[in-house]
Parts: sequence; structure tokens; C-alpha cells
Amino acid sequence: MADGSYEGPFFSLNFQRKKPPTCYFWAVGRPLLEVRHLSIQFVGGRSPWRPVVSDVSFQLSSGETLAVVGESGSGKSLTALAVMGLLPPGARASGHIVWQGQEIQDWPEKQWRKLRGRDMGMVFQEPMSSLNPLLTCGYQTAEVLRVHEGLTAREAKKRTLQLFESVRLPDPERIWRSYPHQVSGGQKQRVMIAMAMACHPRLLIADEPTTALDATVQREILELFRGLQKQYGMGLLFISHDLMLVQELAHRVLVMYQGRAVETGPVHQVMETPEAAYTRGLLACRPPLTGRPARLPMLEDFLQAEKKSTESIKVPKFPKPTEKVLLKVENLNVRYPIKYNWMGRAAEWLEAVKDVSFSVHEGEVLGLAGPSGCGKSTLGRAVLALQPVYSGRVLFKDQDLLRLNPSDLRKIRREIQVVFQDPYAALNPRLRVGEAIAEPIRVHRLAPDGRSARHKAMELLEKVGLKPEHYDRFPHEFSGGQRQRICIARALSVQPSFLVCDESVAALDVSVQAQILNLLNDLRAEMGLSFLFISHDLNVVRYMSHRLCIMHQGTIVEQGPADDIFQNPQSLYTRSLLEAIPKPQKNVL
Repeated sequence: MADGSYEGPFFSLNFQRKKPPTCYFWAVGRPLLEVRHLSIQFVGGRSPWRPVVSDVSFQLSSGETLAVVGESGSGKSLTALAVMGLLPPGARASGHIVWQGQEIQDWPEKQWRKLRGRDMGMVFQEPMSSLNPLLTCGYQTAEVLRVHEGLTAREAKKRTLQLFESVRLPDPERIWRSYPHQVSGGQKQRVMIAMAMACHPRLLIADEPTTALDATVQREILELFRGLQKQYGMGLLFISHDLMLVQELAHRVLVMYQGRAVETGPVHQVMETPEAAYTRGLLACRPPLTGRPARLPMLEDFLQAEKKSTESIKVPKFPKPTEKVLLKVENLNVRYPIKYNWMGRAAEWLEAVKDVSFSVHEGEVLGLAGPSGCGKSTLGRAVLALQPVYSGRVLFKDQDLLRLNPSDLRKIRREIQVVFQDPYAALNPRLRVGEAIAEPIRVHRLAPDGRSARHKAMELLEKVGLKPEHYDRFPHEFSGGQRQRICIARALSVQPSFLVCDESVAALDVSVQAQILNLLNDLRAEMGLSFLFISHDLNVVRYMSHRLCIMHQGTIVEQGPADDIFQNPQSLYTRSLLEAIPKPQKNVL
């Protein structure tokens, strides 16, 4: 197949044919891992639930990478947990799991503990909940080496610092002594990767290992995986929702939908000629590298028997940004104490945000992109007056938020709202979602009584694509994408004019991501909202933004119109970011 381009009903793509990754098969004849007819269901209540994984089979050889791809709820992570013997209570698995010719699904826990960490490693999907908040990152990583390899504390620390360097963690000594809450989400993920690879396992299961990482670190981690495969003959089970990413790493792909394998084959075959409508939908949902369609295609467009025509899709009319400045940030500096003297006073500071200035006009979307740990989220919190600031000004409608008294700041918070990165942690698990939306309506007295507040909350649920009867449900009863919609509804409940989206689609699969981005665009067209859109995903931030700021090590290294920066980047760092974006080979609809 020659290089070329694709013009589809929703968007266009340029693609280049890439050479498939080299596969190093160390164990010829007998696979490292075999999974045969695996089915998983949860047993509880009066009757068993329906199976969540049904009749899945695959095998993996040493030195090979198998990518398992699918949206949230497709059974990817449960399949990986079954391979590791870590299924949650109530889950029942049937079928066969064979490790180097020996069936292991019925092993006692004592044998599993010897296998995990030493021969099998796993990078879990949520580093925020996978690390012990009471132990430092260095101690937790070194513990793996002490338990499985018998190293002394000094030897384990030396190896741990080398591992932190290999996963490109900045200042390994600082990360060693830091607790999980003191490092960014992307840095937590790299600590988890270092921990999983500490003993050079024969099999590494990576469950969405690069979701929270920017394009350059993603590429470095993929190169690290390839190097380990070449050196140690490691098998890699790589779980992801992004087909554009796995094409650069995987040899074979298994596509899962609703617990079943709908398509499998060599990566170039699945990418170039996908047979399943679901696979074609996954390829199309990601924002394109070229062009800016008014709406992103969604999985439903491909799974329906008859596709929607472009005429039947309602395209929102976006208001043009005005010349009036809504938000202005001047010479902002934020720093954290990282070392104290014997008197308990700060002796060393971390400069998280350094002399940052920018402005946002009415009706404008300003994108803020950069690697994890560069200060994006800190800057977003400072703009919201949720973060102590060392110096600088944040002017919203000509009022300095950092110098307002608490009473005046509380009044102006109505107009500035935020959608946080983690929808799981952003909602109170003990509060019904309708009450979470109605509460700010009552606090700011936007409804005459409780019944009116409830009615407005139900209207907001409908506005974000949910149902009024969802009002009385708890957060755990919703998927990740639905929780993010609830967070958006709560942010809109006080009728804001400015919204900060802090990695609001980073944790979502590409199909749900497309739904949320379309929803934000619809709300922008309907309500005239302005956005500060923070993301490490350059495809997403370019699609959403009028102007773009590139942040690195606490400073803005480049800013300007988003299209201009993508077409003609001036900064060396921006060019390296753009070059690291996974490039699609082809998209067939």
C-alpha cells in the first residue's frame, strides 16, 4: 500500500505506511502465555450477573507485544487481572490460563505471590489509587527489589534511582523521597512503570500505561518497552483504547467489545483493513491531525445498521471570540517548599510556575499543553484562586482574584467553574448525583426553593445527555464518561461564563472522549462559554482551541494561534512534541 490520504464524511487524514515493529521471538515452539476460552462473571445476589468476559482466547510469545484494544467496560482490564490472579471478590473465571506450559488459574495464593513481581509485572490503570499514600515513591519501588531479589537497602536505592532515570523521571532523588501526593499524575504513572519493571519480568502487563503522559514521554516509554524486549525477551500485553498508539508498538492486536473479541490479527492488517464496524469507529473517534470538523464521529455512527449522513448531523454555530479580555494572567509565579531546615522553615523551593502571562477573550478557547509535571494543573488551580501564589496577578473582568476578600471571591466563583481530571474523585460517593448538582444552585440562591433546584438539576442532566431519573443514583452507578458529564452539569449549574477543563478527557477512552468534546462544543455554542482547556494530548487540544500555549518546566515556551503553532512551530520543544505524536497509517470507514 502506498502513502496517501483519506477523505471521509467526517474528516480527512493523511497517512504514511510504517514498517511493523521487529518481533524478537525467544521461545520458539511453546508460547510464554496462553489464554483459552476465558469467561468471567460476577456472582452475587439472587442470580448470577451476565458474563463480563465471554470466550476470549489468545497467546503471547517471548519478545512479542499483543495489544488488547477496546473502550471502557469491554473487559480488557478484567482479562489482565485474571492472568495475574487478581480478580476482585465475587468474580468467577472459567477457561484455561497456561504459563510456560503449566495451568495456573487454580494456583494457591502462595504460589501466585512468587510469580507476581518477579516473573509477571503489571502497570495498573490508575496510579492515584495504586500507590500507598503513606509511603514514599522510592520506598515502594525499592521494596519490590528487596522482596524478590534480596537486595540490601543501599543496593535497592541505587537500582531504584537507575529505574527512575530509565523512565525519564525528572530529579530522581526528589521523586525517591516524595510521597505520591507530591508528584503529578504522569509522574505517578512512571513510578508504577519503574516498579513493574524492577525485576525484569518475563511478562509485563501494561494497562493503559501512557494515558496520563504527553507524546514525548509516551514515545520514550514505548522505546523503553522495546529495549527491554530486545534485552530480556520480555512478552508484553499492552492494554489501550488508542489504536493510533498501539500501531507503533504492537505486533498483533485483539479488539474487544462488550466482553468479546470482535477482531484479531497482525497490527498492520487491522489498521489498514479493519473488518469490524467497532474497529472502524475506534479509528475514527480520535480528533484528526489535519482539519477541524465541527463534530467528531462517535461509535454509534458505525454500530448502527445505517450510518447517519452528514446532512442529518446538527452542526453547532460557534460565536467568534470578541476583542474583550475576560481573563488576564500577569507574571504569575507559584512555588512549593520541598526541603525544610531544622527550624521547620522552607530551605529549598520548587518553582512550579515561573513568570507566566496570557489572556483569554470572551468566547475564546485557550489551550494549555505540555508534559506531565510542567505546571499545567498548578496554573489552572492558581487561576481559580485555589492555589497559593507567590507573586503575580489574575484579573477576571478587571478584578484581581488573588486580592479579593473571601466574601467577594465567593460571589465571583459563580462565574468561574472547573471540570477536574478525575471524575471518580471529583464526586462525593455518599451524595446522590442530583443533589451534587442542585447543591450549588441552592447555595448561590439561583432557585426560589428546593423543588425548583431539583427541577433545574434534572434539566442539566438532560442537557449533558443523561436522564432525569438519574437524579437519585450514586456516582458508583455510572461509567467514567457519565461521571464526567455529571461533573460538567455541576459546573454549569451556577451559569458560569468561564470554564477551566483540567485534563477533563484524559482518563476517558476515545469513544467517550469524542462524546465529551462534542458536548463541550455544543455548550460553548449555546451558552457562549470561554474555556481554559488544559491537556497533554495535542490532537485534542488543537481540535478544541483557538489559541495555544505550550508549557515546559513551569514556563510558557510558545503561544499563538493553534493552527499556526502546529504548522510552523518556533520552539525546539514544541517541534519535539509534534514529532512524537503517533501518526496513523490509514483509516477505513
